[in-house]
Amino acid sequence: MVTKLIKKALTWGTLLALVLPLLLITAFSFKSSVTAAETDPALERIQKKGTLTVGLSADYAPYEFHSQINGKDQIVGFDVSLAKAVAKKLGVKLEIQDMGFDALLGALKTGKIDMIASGFSDTPERESQVDFSHVYLRSPQTMLVLKTNESKYRSGDLSAFSGQKIGAQTQTIQEDAAKSIPGAMVVSLQKYPNLISQLSQGVVAGVVAEKTIAQAYADQNSKFAVVTPKFSSNSTGTSSIAVSKNSPALVAQINSVIDKVTTNGQFDGWKKQAQKQMFASKDKSYWQKYGHYFIEGTWITLALAVIGVLIGTTLGTVFALLKLSSAFLLRAVGNIYVEYVRGTPLLVQAFMVFFGTQAMGLHLSAFVAGSLAMGLNSAAYVAEIIRSGIESVDRGQMEAARSLGMSNGRAMRLVILPQAVRTILPALGNEFVSVIKEGSVISVIGVGELMYETGVVQGASFEPFMPLFIASMIYFVLTFTISRALGFVERRMAR
Repeated sequence: MVTKLIKKALTWGTLLALVLPLLLITAFSFKSSVTAAETDPALERIQKKGTLTVGLSADYAPYEFHSQINGKDQIVGFDVSLAKAVAKKLGVKLEIQDMGFDALLGALKTGKIDMIASGFSDTPERESQVDFSHVYLRSPQTMLVLKTNESKYRSGDLSAFSGQKIGAQTQTIQEDAAKSIPGAMVVSLQKYPNLISQLSQGVVAGVVAEKTIAQAYADQNSKFAVVTPKFSSNSTGTSSIAVSKNSPALVAQINSVIDKVTTNGQFDGWKKQAQKQMFASKDKSYWQKYGHYFIEGTWITLALAVIGVLIGTTLGTVFALLKLSSAFLLRAVGNIYVEYVRGTPLLVQAFMVFFGTQAMGLHLSAFVAGSLAMGLNSAAYVAEIIRSGIESVDRGQMEAARSLGMSNGRAMRLVILPQAVRTILPALGNEFVSVIKEGSVISVIGVGELMYETGVVQGASFEPFMPLFIASMIYFVLTFTISRALGFVERRMAR
């Protein structure tokens, strides 16, 4: 009996010795997988800084748009409500970055923002770059047309749009849907209000838009109507949240919020609230509702111009002197910089500074990055202005200064440059005027200058033309006033 018990004990001990390591390995692997699923670099970064930075393009009511809430300008919409719910789930504060739609993906990939919540659609091309959450909204693609042409396109037959210009927002599935229309000429623009402006003027026959957006414009303006072309079944608009690639834990947290709010009716409540906020201030005059946008935009435009010209004048002087240097290497540096900057668009330079500084670890705000981009751009043109001004001063002036014992640098600073300033002042004044107007390009990275605020008013008011007219008058007053002031200074110096 004892022998049998000993044999059984040995048998069970052997099995336990074999099975226990396997159990430990399995348990350790399970624990590791659970731990890995609980966090990822993107989620850790958000929790460490205590804020969730969400990027969006706030000209797309009722998804996201500017509105006056209790006397303050706020970005609202059901995308914003969803972003707030995600931030609450993560236990962090919400920070919103408003920028051009085509800058969102670059901002996410470079770490400027943590999440895109802007009616962003999941496409194969985007999936290779970022991770997507569950779909929180599906909306069919429709066409916004003029009311007078509604009967012509009511059937939904795509052949009715053949040979017509069709508008769509750049880098969206609406653009893909427009391109699927046989024989249609697609007009792609960044800002949706600009497409509406072209439609109202008859430049385009229709604008492809999700039903939610198209119906909002039709409800606001009686000259528009919504028709439903027979697009392919895969053209239905789907809205998801995008985050950095390889962020499974963050996606899981977002999905839990989306699944909850889309099933308990909370998301439908957000949609109704956004619809009300779109038309909440009808009792106020146009200037009462939107005047502060133009004022704020004007101040920021002037600030950008002043900073840009100061940076441009300082660096421009340096590069002008480099171009005039007798040292080949210094002269080459000056020439390369001037030719490169003058040969590339300011838009490209703005993106390079905005995203490039982030990749280098410099977390510059949109305003600082925009000011720097404008200053670097202006420096190339100012360098040529100053170089020509210096060369216009008679060579005898330098020789006379040197004969008095001045060094080359002292002679340049005290004798040559003061004389050159009088010659180049008109050109510098024109550069200042140009910088004011070119500041509109910086709006793509989210700087709230005049044209950016004009786009905000277009999206909030559903009126594409009036905001542009007001902006044009402000630009005219600014440039005319500066031109007259510079003319006065020139006449004083001529005496």
